[in-house]
Parts: sequence; C-alpha cells; structure tokens
Amino acid sequence: MDILLLDGNPDPARAAWEGWLEAFTLKAEAAGAAVHLRRLREMDIRFCTGCWSCWWATPGLCVHKDDMPGLYPRMLAADLVVWASPLVMGNVSALTKKTQDRFIPLIHPFIELAHGECHHRRRYPIDIDMGLIVEAGPGDTEEDLAIMRRQHERLALNSRGRLRLCATTERNAEEAAHEAVGA
Repeated sequence: MDILLLDGNPDPARAAWEGWLEAFTLKAEAAGAAVHLRRLREMDIRFCTGCWSCWWATPGLCVHKDDMPGLYPRMLAADLVVWASPLVMGNVSALTKKTQDRFIPLIHPFIELAHGECHHRRRYPIDIDMGLIVEAGPGDTEEDLAIMRRQHERLALNSRGRLRLCATTERNAEEAAHEAVGA
C-alpha cells in the first residue's frame, strides 16, 4: 500500500495538527503502508488560470513551471491520495484547493460515460482512490463536513476512484490509518 499524504495546512505552528498527521503516518506505516508526506506550504504550486493549455497546446503539461510536475508521478503511483486540511470557512485550505485544481492535466478534455454520468476520459489507465482528513474549526458544522465529504467523493469519482477514507482530527489517528490501509 502506497499512500500520498498531501498536507494542506498553511500554518506550521499548528502543533496539534502536525502531531495528528505524524500519528496517522506512524500507524499507517506500522500497518504496512509506505506514506509519502508532502507539505503543500513548502512547495511552489501556482493557481490554475484556466488557460486549458494542459489539454490543447501541451497535452498533459501545465504552462506553470512549478513543483506540480514532480507531484503528478507520485499521485499516479499511489494506491491512495489523502488530502489533509484544516477547514477554512467550511472548506479545505486554499493550498489544498489550488493543488486539487491543478490535477486537471491528468485527465483528457474529451468526455465519456462512466458510472452512468459524463466524465472526462482518463489520460492514464489508473483509478485514483482518495482520502480526506480535515480539522474542523470552531464555526464548522456537521453540514460543512458532509459537504466536504460529498465534494471529495465527486473528486475521486472524476478520477475513476472512490473516497476510501473520510476522517476528522477528532477521530483517533490509529483508526483512520487502519481504515486508509484497509487493515
């Protein structure tokens, strides 16, 4: 089991968050997974401008010269891509969202029927399963968490995968790690 853990926390001083992710990583590794942690705040990832060059001008390649091209092979090699983010106004952090938006070169602009719906064709013959770990803030509600779950179910579906993990940091990190690994 190969897990890519994408940490979208913008604040390195969040000790509880860092501790939870460390516990999750250690427990997943103890259950037999290889966990590859990438802290998005330490990477140069630019916002998608919607130019569509990655579809038409240079298929599969974004015009931005940043750290995303190094992340794509790791995403494609992972058995599970886990998006980890504190909630900010009921949504994942801007770091997380802009990285998700830059996922688009991994699919074709052409449409096909999949799961009874119209979706973009795969660029690579891989189904990308995903996970979501969030830390709710003081104003976040159960409805916010349900919306995030549904949004990430759709993101996984668009990658022909499924959402295999959805956890908050209020949950035990060991339980979440075992769910991620399937142990």
